[in-house]
Amino acid sequence: MTFNRTAALVVAGLLLTVPAHAQGTAGGPAAVPGSAATAPAGKPAMPSAERTAKSKDCSMQADKKGLHGKARKTFRNACKHGRS
Repeated sequence: MTFNRTAALVVAGLLLTVPAHAQGTAGGPAAVPGSAATAPAGKPAMPSAERTAKSKDCSMQADKKGLHGKARKTFRNACKHGRS
């Protein structure tokens, strides 16, 4: 009798959790066309290779200047955005 009750609880638990897992696999709420989530940013994004090259160049410049910590982060951010 205990086995039947335990088996029934396991089956009921599985039936209740499977739909919850299925709902969470979509990757979040779908974007509505024309909403802010799908609107493009102010300027187009750089291609990945160009962004990586610019980041590496800014890192080399920071190395040459001997920058570390917050000063390095501030310099690299300004460099990547063309403000140095």
